[in-house]
Amino acid sequence: MLVSLITCLNGAGIYVCLIGYPFVMSLDIVLIYMAVINVVTFFLYGIDKWKAKRAKWRIQESALLWLAAAGGSIGALLGMKVWHHKTQHKKFKYGVPAILVFQLSVAVIWLYIFAQ
Repeated sequence: MLVSLITCLNGAGIYVCLIGYPFVMSLDIVLIYMAVINVVTFFLYGIDKWKAKRAKWRIQESALLWLAAAGGSIGALLGMKVWHHKTQHKKFKYGVPAILVFQLSVAVIWLYIFAQ
């Protein structure tokens, strides 16, 4: 399913077109999504650290990075700091903060353009 966020944007909400049918995502839904994805990401970093200490099956690095890219970059950074996990891997050490900067830049631009 292809989601186009660029299709329709409006100051009242984000219109997302799924297969040609637009629906409105209110700011409340976006904020709830961001809270949930960040909490999930934070705890998955902790679970992966716990599994690493016990030599158990691990969460794939790509999954952890995708969670950050899907909006959980703050949870990923907090998880890295709190659990002391993935702090020496360059793709996490530099990649997660880069994802956060990108996401914050998009949010600022979106607010500047559509909050007028």
